[in-house]
Amino acid sequence: MKYNFDEIIDRSKYNSLKWLELDSKFGRDDILPMWVADMDFKSPQPIIDAICNRALHGVFGYTTRTESYFKTIAEWMERRHNWNPPEELLVHSPGVVFSLSTIVQEFTEPGDKIIVQPPVYYPFYSIIENNDRKVVLNPLKNLNGKYVMDYDDLERKIDENVKMLILCSPHNPIGRVWSREELVKLGEICRENNVRIVSDEIHCDLVLKGYKHTPFGTLPNNLSDNLITCFAPSKTFNIAGLQASVVSFSNEGDYVRYNEALDKHHFKNNNCFSIAAVEAGYKYGEEWLEQLLDYLEGNVEFLIKYIEEKIPQIKVHRPEGTFLAWLDCRNLEMNAELLSHFMINKAKVALDDGYWFGEEGKGFMRINFACPRGILEEGLRRIEEAISQNVNI
Repeated sequence: MKYNFDEIIDRSKYNSLKWLELDSKFGRDDILPMWVADMDFKSPQPIIDAICNRALHGVFGYTTRTESYFKTIAEWMERRHNWNPPEELLVHSPGVVFSLSTIVQEFTEPGDKIIVQPPVYYPFYSIIENNDRKVVLNPLKNLNGKYVMDYDDLERKIDENVKMLILCSPHNPIGRVWSREELVKLGEICRENNVRIVSDEIHCDLVLKGYKHTPFGTLPNNLSDNLITCFAPSKTFNIAGLQASVVSFSNEGDYVRYNEALDKHHFKNNNCFSIAAVEAGYKYGEEWLEQLLDYLEGNVEFLIKYIEEKIPQIKVHRPEGTFLAWLDCRNLEMNAELLSHFMINKAKVALDDGYWFGEEGKGFMRINFACPRGILEEGLRRIEEAISQNVNI
């Protein structure tokens, strides 16, 4: 079927975090939300149908997963990414952030060091610090507008207390889709120094034209023999509110260890609607996803062209994946606080402040372009108008 991604859907009356937390997060609720990383599109019709059919049953008691649940997930990964995660080593989780926190608790000790590569998804920091571990920064290098990993810096910062590296692949907020060669180099360094890699691949299905996601699990076994990969249908099919993600292990020992950690919290079951939605999405959502990717590609082109022609003070880092764009606003010559104030109170748009992702993000903003093009145009128009009216720029 043909999907209409231009349809504007009012989410403000349905407990949308993107809308209802505007006041608490930005100090006002009359601004256009383009921050939280979910999409303003309806999910694939097969998912909607599956949830409706499940709701009509009318009984929502304790639920167990179907025998086909993990098989369906593994088949999707093989079909889309040429990766064959063993079904028997897949584990359900309510969300990737929950998974990462549990992994940090179970596979490291208080005081251990964990590496992240900023500017990066900001919950990585709190996951580490709130569990009494230490953050080690291995900042990405911006080479002529393209971010790359700094392997020399990584090797300098690894010592005997560094136990883990949390990888963001594809990268949020930069939008890089790491090449196989980049990942192999990272894997070699971590293997040589006995550093476990935990790969957050939640955006793996959202890769734009000309790029290909490489699951870390497809690298040679000697680079991935103690790998833990986290992924989810939540970004792919816009079902984050259903609380379903997956953790993949490369060996049975780690699988058992993680499951024992979940047992401590009695936190292992799906809710009944997520089971229906996950299977429907991975079985029948591919047609929708292909149309979505085409639409997102159009939004990227629109975003870049609009900013180049009408807001040249801002530079866009063309995303290779995700539905998030990294905006370089440093030519506006505002510090982080003033830039945030400007976007909220002058442009009246809610974006993610770059400094949320680390010191390296100061002077940048993250914009979510997974919305109808009319909404994207309105957000950009507001920024354009605010800049034109600011005599100090």
